[in-house]
Amino acid sequence: MLELLHIENIAVIESADIQFRPGFNALTGETGAGKSIVIDAMGAVLGGRTSRELIRTGAEKAFVSAEFSHVPADLPGLAETGVTPDGDGNLLLQREMTGDGKNLCRANGRPITVSQLRRIGADLLNIHGQHDGQQLLDEEQHGAYLDRFGRTEALLAAYRKEYDAMAELQANIRALRMDEAEKARRVDSLRFQINELERAELVPGEEEELAARRNLLRNGEKYLGALSGADYCLSGDDGAAGAVDRLREAEDAMGTIRTLGDDLAELYKRLEELRCEAYDLAEIIRDKRAEFDFSPEELDAVESRSDQLYRLKKKYGATVEDCLAYLDKCRAELDAIETADDTLVRLEKQLKKAETAVRAAGEELTKARKAASKLLEDRIQKELGDLDMHKVRFHIQFEEKAPAPDGCDGIRFLMSANVGEDLRPIAKIASGGELARIMLALKNVLAEQEAIGTLVFDEVDTGVSGRAAQKVAEKLAQVSRRKQVLCVTHLPQLAAMADTHFSVEKGEEKGRTFTHVVLLNREARKAELARITGGSKITEALLASAGELLDAAEAYRKSI
Repeated sequence: MLELLHIENIAVIESADIQFRPGFNALTGETGAGKSIVIDAMGAVLGGRTSRELIRTGAEKAFVSAEFSHVPADLPGLAETGVTPDGDGNLLLQREMTGDGKNLCRANGRPITVSQLRRIGADLLNIHGQHDGQQLLDEEQHGAYLDRFGRTEALLAAYRKEYDAMAELQANIRALRMDEAEKARRVDSLRFQINELERAELVPGEEEELAARRNLLRNGEKYLGALSGADYCLSGDDGAAGAVDRLREAEDAMGTIRTLGDDLAELYKRLEELRCEAYDLAEIIRDKRAEFDFSPEELDAVESRSDQLYRLKKKYGATVEDCLAYLDKCRAELDAIETADDTLVRLEKQLKKAETAVRAAGEELTKARKAASKLLEDRIQKELGDLDMHKVRFHIQFEEKAPAPDGCDGIRFLMSANVGEDLRPIAKIASGGELARIMLALKNVLAEQEAIGTLVFDEVDTGVSGRAAQKVAEKLAQVSRRKQVLCVTHLPQLAAMADTHFSVEKGEEKGRTFTHVVLLNREARKAELARITGGSKITEALLASAGELLDAAEAYRKSI
């Protein structure tokens, strides 16, 4: 159950705390006062899509939090994110939105992503918007509603597994069934590419080796000059001694006195180590000088190979390794084309088995859907009767169709609005008020199947008035005995039926627009109901009528 909704800097609401109560909660107010902003704030804290325009003008960020009580610890959304309610079953969801589009979301203080917030929110609260009735006009949604009611998720998942396997086989077969001219063109292209890559005799890692060798060859004279200079300094020549010889002479000189003291012995030892290190360096430099064989022909060969690799990489991949991977891919494709006939025979046998498996899984899904459809028809029919639509007939039609990701059934809702009329698609005959009530009936039935504790109805009364409005109010009162109900409404019948009534009021302070949410007592409720009924001019007769409406609603609530 939603206990507290806290809003900061959302549109015209600078700050508001709304403490909802169990049962039926109604929000009323003038058009444009900000009732829908409260619903937008709920959607935001449940992970819904938001825009920067939602942030109040002049504010850097907006913040919404929602505190829920009696939250089951085993809700799927909580299990997936690792969030748990506290010891009393309370859960606090928070979302902060900044002007640069960033979001900071938390659940009981634990940082989570917007998608995780959305997953948790889907198990806690369901918002029925004022335009949701239009979803009934989309017949592709009808099957999804039936699956939700029938809880066919496991059967649908099993069917989709078989369907995906069949679809993959079909795609592979289509790829192999090319005409002879196209096949010949593709074979020629593949053979040319394979031959070009094979002639190149590519070796993994040779790019780096070539680059290093080319750099060395391009700087050959400098390289040899440096090595020669270092060799002369260390080893000298026939006319002059090098550093190694000089260090040996110093070592010999110190050797004559090294026994005269520990410090002299230490100096001798260091000279010996230094001479050995210089000798090793001289040998290494001499070897490198002898190994280097510079020739213009080798540089030309390295440049030519580097250019060849560059051209191949432009065509087949960013690196030599990518080119080799492309070669393997071409070989595999050429082999597949050349053996396509054998492969087609094998795949077609597999496809027949896959089609059989899809049909079997589809039949199981259809069987479960048809069983659920009978129950859903009965439940919807009962709900429609409660909503003063006794003469309406509701039926779920099945039509066989080719296997598709959602099954082998074409499902659509049919209705007959009047006695003696044939069943026809809802989109063709339902009025706006009828759509609203059918959707309300469907939402109520689905809510009974789910663990969601709070239902939000945003102007569910669109297109409804008079006796029908009273029936909708009574239905929401009945639902509120099992679930918490929050309803934004313009109808006095619905507002009067609420256990708790809030007024959303807009005003101006210091040149800025502000919206406040006020909890109404009985006298304030009478005044608000009179305003809804008669407009700005509130008379004693309207107030008396509002009082009678409240009394009648209270009596009805006690009777259920």
